[in-house]
Amino acid sequence: MTPDSIPLAAFAPTGVLRACINLGNPILAGTDAQSRPIGISVDLAGALAKRLGVPLELVVVDAAGKSVETITNEQADVGFFAIDPRRAATIGFTAPYLLIEGFYLVRENSPVGTNADVDQAGTRVVVGKGSAYDLFLTRELQHAQIVRAPTSPAVIKTFIETGCEVAAGVKQQLQQDIAHLSGYRLLDERFMEIRQAMGLPITRGEAASAYLKAFVEDMKREGFVEDAMKRHGITGVSVAPAA
Repeated sequence: MTPDSIPLAAFAPTGVLRACINLGNPILAGTDAQSRPIGISVDLAGALAKRLGVPLELVVVDAAGKSVETITNEQADVGFFAIDPRRAATIGFTAPYLLIEGFYLVRENSPVGTNADVDQAGTRVVVGKGSAYDLFLTRELQHAQIVRAPTSPAVIKTFIETGCEVAAGVKQQLQQDIAHLSGYRLLDERFMEIRQAMGLPITRGEAASAYLKAFVEDMKREGFVEDAMKRHGITGVSVAPAA
């Protein structure tokens, strides 16, 4: 599929490809020494803009929920999200390009030993507001209480300051946040697999959605995603299989 086979206006109605970059997930994006966005999602956005033959503009946010809002309101043209049925009402998703694990974190002396121990009355679980794991745990947990931090990077700070029993998040984010702290541990198994995909406003139509889906499959098959992971030193995640 070539850019000529779709209306370019579906991807770049302003003349540039506006890609929403969420800095709230360190696996996907961060900043360099000059505070410029870098990461897997930035590389993918650049590759898509090059394929479409249009300039790239980055719309930077600090939380997954803000990415969803930005794309839903068409303030950007493409974004990077964990697939979730609630989000699918306004966003057309590709198949995943990356698989990430969601884990629980507790204090070292916590009686919580397994994932099954978390869903108990009186247990408070801190999540990043609007994150994929917030949406998932809101559906799945029947007894524990959800406490929402403003962003995923703020989960550990909220967890410590509020004295809640459990923190939930992307494994690498949690590990990074407690790297210089003592007295905390991750549980031994993931509570969910986060399927990271690209997406665009559902209003852009089926042709644009099909083009984006094909682009993601090309990026996986050609080794672009794997190379980006190596380039940015990302470990502990895997390239999603072909759709």
